[in-house]
Amino acid sequence: MPSWQGKSKGSPLGYRIFVSVLKNFGVKPAYFLLRFVAFHYFLFSYKSSKSTYDYFHKKLGYSKVRSLFKLYQNYHFFGQTLIDKVVLMSGIHNRFTFEFDGEDNLKKIVALKRGGLLLSSHIGNWEIAGHLLKRLDTRINVVMFDGEHQKIKEYITGVTGERSVNVIVIKNDLSHIYAISDALANNELVCMHADRFLEGNKTLTSNFLGEEARFPMGPFVLAAKFKVPVSYVFAMKENSLHYHLFGSEMKEYTNPDKNIVMQEMLHDFVTEMEEKVKRYPEQWYNYYNFWQQ
Repeated sequence: MPSWQGKSKGSPLGYRIFVSVLKNFGVKPAYFLLRFVAFHYFLFSYKSSKSTYDYFHKKLGYSKVRSLFKLYQNYHFFGQTLIDKVVLMSGIHNRFTFEFDGEDNLKKIVALKRGGLLLSSHIGNWEIAGHLLKRLDTRINVVMFDGEHQKIKEYITGVTGERSVNVIVIKNDLSHIYAISDALANNELVCMHADRFLEGNKTLTSNFLGEEARFPMGPFVLAAKFKVPVSYVFAMKENSLHYHLFGSEMKEYTNPDKNIVMQEMLHDFVTEMEEKVKRYPEQWYNYYNFWQQ
C-alpha cells in the first residue's frame, strides 16, 4: 500500500537558517546553500530516494547514472520550491518572472459565477500557483492535508504572514466536505491535489506512466456532485527565477451518471499530469512508491 502519511520533512532550525540567508544575501546564495542540503537527502534518505530513483529509471527509462543525477536535481528543485514560497509570500526582494498560459480559461470559470474546481498534483509549486491565482479577483480556497509539523507551520506563518487564500484543512470528521460545499455554493474556486490519498480513503484506478495507479476519489466526486466547471492547473519552474503557470481549457462534465463523470475526469486529469511529469520530470515531488497497490 502507498506509504505516504500526509506529512512533510524539515525542521524549524533549517527554515530559520534559510530565511536568514534570504533576508541578508538574497535568493541565489540560498540556492547555493541548498546544494549541500539536497546532497544530504540524496545520500541519507534511502526510502524516498529509492522510490524517486525507480521513477526515473523504471518509469521514464533513464540510465542508472542519469537517474542518480535526476534524483539529486529533484531534491534541489524541491528545496527551491520551499525557498520560493517564503520569498514570494513574505515580500522578500526578488527578480522572479511569471508566464501565464491559460489564464483566460480560469477567468471564464470565474465569469460563470457557478464556482469551480481547480485540480493539480504534487508537481511544480502549488503554493506559488495559489499565490498567483489572486489575479482572478475571486475568493480562492485551497484544500490540503495539515501535514506540516506544528512548529514549522507556526514559524513559516510568522515569516510570511497569513496565506492570501482560504485554507480548508482535510480532517477525519469530514468537516472539510461542508466547507468545500459552502465555497462552491458561494461561487468560489476550490483548489486541491488529486494525486495522493491516505490509507482507508476511497480511490479510482488509472494507467499512469505505463502501470496502474490509484488516485483519490474525493476530488472527482465533488465535480460530479456539484456539476461545477473544472480546470487542471500547474505552476512549473522553467529556470531559477522564472515560473510558468498552466490552466487547462475549462471542462464541464454533464453526464447524469456520476461514475461516468468520475472516469472522464480521471482520464483528463491523468493525461494532463502525465504530460507535465514527462515535460518537467525533476519537479514531481513524490517520495513513495506511487504504483504499489
